[in-house]
Amino acid sequence: MDKDGFLKMALDSEPTLFHVSFSILHNEQDCSDAVQEAMLKAYESRHKLKEIKYFKTWIVRIVINECYSILRKKKRLQTYDDAVQKDNTYLSNYIKEEYIDLYRAIDQLGQKEKICVILYYLEDYSVAETADILKIPIGTVKSRLNHARKELKGLLDE
Repeated sequence: MDKDGFLKMALDSEPTLFHVSFSILHNEQDCSDAVQEAMLKAYESRHKLKEIKYFKTWIVRIVINECYSILRKKKRLQTYDDAVQKDNTYLSNYIKEEYIDLYRAIDQLGQKEKICVILYYLEDYSVAETADILKIPIGTVKSRLNHARKELKGLLDE
């Protein structure tokens, strides 16, 4: 893949990358860092991508790994004030008012279910693509989505 092709595909994928990273990190600055680092890593290893049609899946996986890396680092460095201040106010900056309850409910899901819901329902990846991105079996994705739907129903009924 040449530089221009990479740039075009990376720019096309950028909204998805920010959306996925924000669902994990909940912080604009951290999302920006994760996406930039993922773009750099993807650019440096673009020759390893064998099929260009899998570019978006490949780069989303890199972003997810970067997000988890940032979370691990923050976990070690998190202060008491940071932990106390964490709330759902960040949601109002990124979503329509009518969907706030849904996004807050999604945010209450476990990390594994949340990322499956984000990829499948919000980013329109298929079950197979979601499984490929997360490197888990298709049945596991289906199970997590089913569990998440049940949990969301309970959360939204409240």
